[in-house]
Amino acid sequence: MTSLRERSTIGQGRIGESALRIDGIPKVTGAFTYGSDLSVDGMLFGAVLRSPHSSALIRSIDSSPALRAPGVVAVLLADDVPGKQTFGLEISDQPVLARDVVRYDGEPIALVAAETREQAREAAKLIAVEYEPLAGVTDMEIALDPEAPKVHEFGNVLRHVHIVHGDPDAEADVWVEGYYETAMQDQAALGTEAGLATPAADGGVDLYVSTQWLHMDRQQIAACLGLPEELVRITLAGVGGSFGSREDVSMHIHACLLALHTGRPVKMVYGREESFHGHVHRHPSRTWIRFGATKDGKLVAAHVRLLLDGGAYASSSPAVIANATTFTAGPYDVPNARLEGTVVYTNNPPCGAMRGFGAPQTCFAYESAMDALAARLGIDPLELRLRNAVVPGSILPTGQRLGPSTPVRELIERCAAVPLPAGEPAEGRRRGIGYAVGFKNVAYSEGFDDAAEATVTLGEGPDGPVAGVHTAAVDFGQGLYTVLTQIVRTELGVENVVVHPADTSGGSAGSTSASRQTTMAGGAVLGACRLVRDELVARGGDLARGPISRTFVYHHRPTDRFDENGQGDIHVTFAFVAERAVVDVDEELGLAHVVQLAVAQDIGRVMNPQGAQGQVEGGAAMGLGLALMEELQLDRGHMRNPSFTDYLIPTALDVPPVVTEFVEVPEPGAPYGVKGIGELPTVAATPAIVAALRAATGRPLNRVPVAPDDLLGLRPPVEGGAPAPVPDVHTQQPIPEVLGVGTGQQELMKGTI
Repeated sequence: MTSLRERSTIGQGRIGESALRIDGIPKVTGAFTYGSDLSVDGMLFGAVLRSPHSSALIRSIDSSPALRAPGVVAVLLADDVPGKQTFGLEISDQPVLARDVVRYDGEPIALVAAETREQAREAAKLIAVEYEPLAGVTDMEIALDPEAPKVHEFGNVLRHVHIVHGDPDAEADVWVEGYYETAMQDQAALGTEAGLATPAADGGVDLYVSTQWLHMDRQQIAACLGLPEELVRITLAGVGGSFGSREDVSMHIHACLLALHTGRPVKMVYGREESFHGHVHRHPSRTWIRFGATKDGKLVAAHVRLLLDGGAYASSSPAVIANATTFTAGPYDVPNARLEGTVVYTNNPPCGAMRGFGAPQTCFAYESAMDALAARLGIDPLELRLRNAVVPGSILPTGQRLGPSTPVRELIERCAAVPLPAGEPAEGRRRGIGYAVGFKNVAYSEGFDDAAEATVTLGEGPDGPVAGVHTAAVDFGQGLYTVLTQIVRTELGVENVVVHPADTSGGSAGSTSASRQTTMAGGAVLGACRLVRDELVARGGDLARGPISRTFVYHHRPTDRFDENGQGDIHVTFAFVAERAVVDVDEELGLAHVVQLAVAQDIGRVMNPQGAQGQVEGGAAMGLGLALMEELQLDRGHMRNPSFTDYLIPTALDVPPVVTEFVEVPEPGAPYGVKGIGELPTVAATPAIVAALRAATGRPLNRVPVAPDDLLGLRPPVEGGAPAPVPDVHTQQPIPEVLGVGTGQQELMKGTI
C-alpha cells in the first residue's frame, strides 16, 4: 500500500486519488454564494423576538408599537401560524412561536418583517411581552425527581434506554468505578443560520436555505404552513459549516411565514449571538461507570448509568441517547453488562445533533475507566486495550455481532507506532502522553429504512461527454460533491462532471449526518452510474441518440429495534479510531499545550486521501476544543457566553500537527467498502488529551473541558454522588400522541417519504 503522503498528490480525480475540491476555488476567491449572501430585488428582512426567560408564562403580547415602527411591514405571533403549531425532528414538541409558555432562554415569540435588517431588529425590541417567571428546572438530575417542575405536562423523562447482556451480576477480581462529566458544546460553525423565502404564484413558497436535510425540512415546514409538501420547494444555499447544528429547522418556517404573509421575499440571517440561541448544542452528560475485570486484565462486566440533558425540546435527543447508551462499554469484549441511559427535558437550551452524536460523551467515560483499570492492575494502558479490543465476530452488549471490518487492534498498534515528537518540553512544563480508542455507528439505526436517491445523466457536450449528478444530499464543506464526481469519473470514464444544486425536486437523500452520506449518496450515484453504463453499452457507446439519464435509490441493510432488554442488530455497522495525544502542561500557570495528535482511523477505503486527512484534522480539533476550552456556560438556564469573545474555540495556534494513519478494511456491502470519516476523530481526541493531562499532572480530571485550576489542583474533581435514579420504564408516562410523535424520523420509518 502506498503511503498517505504519496496518495495525497492531486491526481485525475478518480476514486483513491486526491481530487481538487470542486468548491475550493470559488470559496478561496469569494465567489461561492453562502446563505447569508442571497439577495433579490424587493426583499424584506426578518427578525425574531426571543424570550429572556428560561421558564415563564406569557400573560400578554402587545405588538402595536412594532407595527408603527419605521419600515415595518408585518408582525406575526403564534395565532398567525396557519398550520400545525409545533415541529420537531423526532417528536413534534417545539412551537413555531411560543403562545402561552416559554421553556428556554431564547425561545422565539414573535416575528417582524421590515425593509431593512436594522429596522426589523429594532422593531422586534418594541414588542411588549408580559411574563410571569416560573421556577423551572435546569439540572438534569433534579429533572428526574417526581417533585421537580415539569418542563412539559407529561413529565421530564424524554427517553430511557435499558440494555442487559449476559449476567450483569457476574463476579470479577477487580472493580474500578468513576464519575465523569462533559459540558455543553456548541458546533460554532462560522456561517450563521441564513435563508431566503420567496412566495410563489401557485400559493406555495420557494426557500433557499443553509441546511442538512432538505426533505425533512420540507415535511416540517409544509405542515406548519398548512400547505401540501409539493408547494414547499427547497433549494440548498451555500453552507458555512454545520457539524449537526443545521439538522433542525431554525429560521426556515419563520422566513416562509413572513414571505407568505407579506407577499414579498424575506431574508433572514442570524447574528452570532442569535445563532448561539437559535440552534441545538451538544448534550451535557453525567456518567457513572463501573468496570470489573480478571487479575490478568480481561473485562468481565460493565455497569453504566448515563444521563443527558436534552434541554427544552426533543430535537434528536431520542436517537442520541439510544446511540450513546449502546456505546457506553466501549469497543471492547464485555460479556456481561447493564447499561442504562436517560435523556431528560430541562429549561436549558435544546440539545441535539453534534459531531459524534453521543459517542464523545461516552468515550470520555469508558476510556477514563480503562485507564483507571490499567492503573489498578498495573498493566500498560495500551496492553489492556489490546487484550480487550473487539475483533471480527465479537458480540456487543446489544447482542450485535461485529463484521469483518473491525480492525481495532491494528488501529491501536498503528497509532502507537507513530513517532513521538522530537525534543523535550520547555523548562517549567511537564509532558504527558495519553491514548484513547473510540467507535461510532455509521448511518441510521433502530430499524430506520434509510435510503438515498440520485440521478446521473450522461450526454454530449461541446468538449466531449458530460455527466450530471442530481441529488438532494448536502455538502456543507466536508467534500461530498467532490467524492461524488470521483465516483462518476471512475464508473463512466468521463472527466467533465457537473453536480447540480441540491433541491427537493427529486427524491430524498436523507440527512448529511451519522457519517452516512458518502455511503448513502455515494451508493446512489454508483448505482445510477452503472445503470447509465449498461444503457451506454446497449447502445454501442453511442450518445448521438440523446443523453442517458438513470435514477437509483440506495438502501443499506436493515437494522432492528431494541427488544425489552436492549438487544438487537441496532446499528448498520461501526467505524473505529485510536488516538494518541502528547501534551505539555505549564506547572505554574496550569496552561496545556497539545504538542501532537496521532490518529489511526478505520475508514473502509480511502476515497480522497487529502479530503480524508482534512476531515481527521478538523474532527480532532473539535475534540481538542471539548477537552480544553469549549463550554456554553449556563446560569439557571441563561447562556452567559454567546459570542466568540467568550465561547472559545481552537485557533491555528491551539491545534498541533495531526499525524494521520488510515487502516483500510473494506466494509461488506458498502460502495467501494467505504465508511464515514468526519465524526470519529472528535470521539477519541477528548479522552486522549485528558489522559495525557492526567499523566502530566497526576490529577484525576473527571470533567471536560479541563481548566487551568483543574490542572493546578485549585479545584477538586466534580462529585458524582450516587448514580442518578433510573426511571421506571414500565410506569413512565409516555409522550402523548397529540404532540405528533413521529413528525420526523418515525414517520419516515413508516414510509411517508
